[in-house]
Amino acid sequence: MPKLYHELASWWPLLSPPEDYRDEAEFFRRVLSETGLPPSPTLLELGCGGGSNAFHLKKTFPHVTLTDISPQMLEVSRGLNPDCEHLEADMRTARLGRVFDVVFIHDAIEYMTTPEDLRRAMETAFIHCKPGGVALFVPDYVRETFKPSTDHEGEDGDNRALRCLEWSYDPDDTDTTYTTDYVYLLREGDRPARVEHDRHVCGLFPRAEWLRLLRETGFQTEIVHDNYERDLFVSRRPNV
Repeated sequence: MPKLYHELASWWPLLSPPEDYRDEAEFFRRVLSETGLPPSPTLLELGCGGGSNAFHLKKTFPHVTLTDISPQMLEVSRGLNPDCEHLEADMRTARLGRVFDVVFIHDAIEYMTTPEDLRRAMETAFIHCKPGGVALFVPDYVRETFKPSTDHEGEDGDNRALRCLEWSYDPDDTDTTYTTDYVYLLREGDRPARVEHDRHVCGLFPRAEWLRLLRETGFQTEIVHDNYERDLFVSRRPNV
């Protein structure tokens, strides 16, 4: 598991604060609302991370269940969303014995690095989606949209501060992954800043592969695009 989701999880709010998700979450809310939500809809998020999307989406979804494979990230989310249910679970194998009006997977889907892993995550979404319900998958990239990039971010907090350099690249365009290297500069109190390197290997699949796997899982899917030029897969589970 990457350091960011384990020993560095407590730094997450300084790297990716919930206010940074406001516009993005509003777009997701509109997309989901346009699918025709019932009164008091239920939401399951697989791979919720620090809970920043849920912080905004719970205004529309009064019943929210959040899962993540990292107990440390769930602890961050509990601090932000004490009113939501939190469960430690792997999106490839989670079986909660319940169904929801909406199943949502944000960029955590990117940690599915093989077609088999991606298919298993889709199956989990399908199993937990009510007949007639919707699953929304939001990968950062499909193969056709990937471009190498660099970015920097970070915030000052209460007696601590973080700065981050992010570098995404694809060392082998014949496989199903790309790499993002993060370098974190972490400062606490009056102690000298320290540096941590963290490598994330993420899945990268052609658009046609996404659509094929979703179709084979049982979903009926359309693609919408957001302001970040991402392919969002809006997938409905048939009523029958």
